[in-house]
Amino acid sequence: MTRRTRSTWHIQSEGDTLTVARRVPVRMDVAAQATFPACNRLALAQQIRQDLWRRLQRLRGFAPVVQVVREADGLRVTAGGQLAAAAPDHTSAYVAEMLNTPHLRQRWIANASKGQQAGAAGREVRDV
Repeated sequence: MTRRTRSTWHIQSEGDTLTVARRVPVRMDVAAQATFPACNRLALAQQIRQDLWRRLQRLRGFAPVVQVVREADGLRVTAGGQLAAAAPDHTSAYVAEMLNTPHLRQRWIANASKGQQAGAAGREVRDV
């Protein structure tokens, strides 16, 4: 299933994999991975995408991509994106550092877990 939001972000959900991207087809010229506890995949992807864009928007032709895969013990996130020019050597390491920054992780997880706490009380929780 592919959805296109009004702000031209593409959201693709195929089984356990959810991808939020600026352009399709998706291409990752730079990327890094991190694991997260189970939470709302779409909310997590959107939070990470926003911070990724803020940090790398000056790179020529940068188009963010965040992919979240549901696994048995949580989520595996791959963040990065497409570039119009060669990426500086440190770019993937910079993305990995961002994914592992404690205060960012806490904020992302808290935001993506809000609906799940309500769901535990009997309300339906939507995780794209």
